Order: sequence, then C-alpha cells, then structure tokens
Amino acid sequence: MINDIRRSVRERAPLIHCITNPISINQCANVILAAGARPMMAEHPDEAAVITRTAGAVMLNLGNFTDVRGKSMMISARTARENGIPFILDVCGAACLTTRRDYALSLIAESVPSVIKGNYSEINALCNAHYSSSGVDADASLGTPELDTAAVRLAREYGTAVLASGKTDIVTDGKRLIHIYNGSPQLAAVTGTGCMQGALCAAYLSAGTALDAAVGACAVFGICGRLAETEKGSGTFFTGLMDALSTIGDNDIEKYTDTEETVLE
Repeated sequence: MINDIRRSVRERAPLIHCITNPISINQCANVILAAGARPMMAEHPDEAAVITRTAGAVMLNLGNFTDVRGKSMMISARTARENGIPFILDVCGAACLTTRRDYALSLIAESVPSVIKGNYSEINALCNAHYSSSGVDADASLGTPELDTAAVRLAREYGTAVLASGKTDIVTDGKRLIHIYNGSPQLAAVTGTGCMQGALCAAYLSAGTALDAAVGACAVFGICGRLAETEKGSGTFFTGLMDALSTIGDNDIEKYTDTEETVLE
C-alpha cells in the first residue's frame, strides 16, 4: 500500500499546495520534492483559490499564525472542499493558544479536512475545551490510551481521519485504529519535523485514501528518522534525514514498517 502510493506520486508529480509557517516552509518544500511531487507555497488570499484548484492535495498549517495566513487557509479549505481536493490541517499550537484552537474548530466545521493532524497535546485540545499545554511540544504526561480515545472521538465526530503524532503515531478514521512505531528520538532535536511529516502526508493524499496516506507518512518519515540517526549532532542528523527521504527504497519500507491495527466496534 505505502509503496503503491509512493510510486504513484513519483509517476504523476502532483502539485501540492502548502500554506504553512516560515519556520518550516523550506523543509516542507524539500520533503515534497523528495517524495516526487511539486510544492507551491502561495499564501496570499488572492492566490489561494487559484492554486488550490490546480493542486493534487493541500497542506494547511497553523504554525506562526497570522491574519493573512488565516484568511488564505479558510479560502483554500473551502476551495478544496468544493472541488473534491484532499487536504490536511495541521493544528500546530492549538493546545497552548485558544486563538488557534478556535480557528481550527471553525475551519473544520466549515470544511472538514481529509486529515486532522497534531501532536498528542493538540489533538487532545480539540476534544477537551479545558485542556491546555505549554508551547508547541507534546505533553509528556499524555499516554497512548488517552490519545486513542481522543483521536477516535474526533474522527467520528467529523467523519474524517485523524493523525496524532508522538512516540507512537496514532492514525484513525473512527473505524480502524493504527499505531505506527517507527521513529527516532532525534526527530525532536530538529525544528519543523512535525510540519515535514504533514507535508509528506499531503503528498501521499494526492495518491491514496486519507487513512493510507497518514499511515504511510508516519511510517516513511519515522523510518527515515531512524536511518538518519547519528552521534554527530542535529545538523548532520537533518542532512541524513533529507538524504533518507530522497533515497529510501521499497525494500526499506517493507523491511522496517512497524504498525499495529485494531478494527473498532
């Protein structure tokens, strides 16, 4: 499944429209290129609809939120919904900032994303109005069982797929619950890796179902993180990560993918 999606992306080279934050915009563009797709980062409100209509998939990311970016994301989400274009919403910062949580919930209510993505804290915040955390890092006190419940609840409420990223990535559509165990602790030492995972998911959304795209992005990104592990430091690790994303083969995916699936009642 994952390799079929990867092959399709490389063969078709779809345009992936990203409205994301300047902290990780370069990394996200390079991840999309590494997957074989074509990135476009048009965030002006007058350009959002035009580019979205030509895209194979869209990534919207709430990091470093601004009024202009918020307006453009709403336009892009609406255009994607009207034209049947899949899109992922990364609710970066929704656990520590009510402005972002409220905005995310309003966008989801108007145009339900194909995938709602966030770390454990951010997904938990969308389900629990009284929950908050410090900064954009996941709350270490949150465990997989809690997030299984929150992710499934969110998926069922909106009829969509949910990706909760953490030591164990969780993906669900409310009917199936999948844990992905690939990854590396060193991913936390480089800024923007969560955004990069979302960009990879967007590329895969252009060629597969929401659930399969999310699982594939978690597995491939996690495997590449593991392959890039080094004692030389975060700079060398990041270079190795990009190299792995560019060169990883089908045999690596088949060998290292580590997932567990539960069919829900």
